This record gives sequence, structure tokens and C-alpha cells, in this order.
Amino acid sequence: MSEQSPQSESRRPESTLGLHHVALNVRDLETCERFYVELLGMAVEWRPDADNVYLCSGNDNLALHRLPDGHVPDGVQRLDHIGFILKTPDATDAWYEFLTSHDVPMKTAPRTHRDGARSFYCEDPEGNVVQMIYHPPLADG
Repeated sequence: MSEQSPQSESRRPESTLGLHHVALNVRDLETCERFYVELLGMAVEWRPDADNVYLCSGNDNLALHRLPDGHVPDGVQRLDHIGFILKTPDATDAWYEFLTSHDVPMKTAPRTHRDGARSFYCEDPEGNVVQMIYHPPLADG
């Protein structure tokens, strides 16, 4: 990195307010919408047309966009997973049991992390990995 004089140094703006949304391209929009609405409890915020739906669970937003028939996305998907915050460690186990009872594919069982967080990973109908997590700084904040 080159040295800059104090007058020309670029300063980072004020911190963001947090992550606002995630947008996923999906093949089966209706099945994915049912997963996030009926199983995870999100609400439809806006449906601008038959190929797009915006979901919300408070101060977040998940956009689902239908891939056109035959469309293969360019490159490799770089999304590792999306996470949903839970209020208590016990809620993690309750969500695991609930989603298992609805035949949602599980990637892991619930476990407690070194930092006191508790989570598990599952898959949505398109194979996107979803983490259900109790994370003390966020849940207790």
C-alpha cells in the first residue's frame, strides 16, 4: 500500500447500520417461499411480480428471485450460508426438532460453540445452507 499524505488520505465513512438483505436466485420460487414463510416464520413484505418475492422477519430482508428456465448462473456460488438469530440457546434445539419433523435436510446437529453461541445448519429447498443460531451479543443486545 502506498503512503498518502494526511490531506489526501481517504477515511472510512461512519459504520453501516448492519446487513440489510440477502438476495438468492432460486429455481423453485414457490417451494422456497413456503420454506422461509411457513417453516421459518418470515412474512411476505412485497411481491412485485410472479418471479420475485421479498420476505422480512423484522429489520431484515430476504429477496428470492426466480431463475429463468434453463438459466445456469455464471461462476461458482460464493455464498457459504445465511444465518437467522434466535433468542435463547433452547430455541436452537426447538428449531432443530421442528425443522427435522418437517423433513428439512440437516447439515449438523445443534452444538454449543466456545463463545457461548449455539447453532445448527440445515438446507433450504434449493440446497442453500441456513444456520439457526443463538449468538449472545446479538440475542441479548
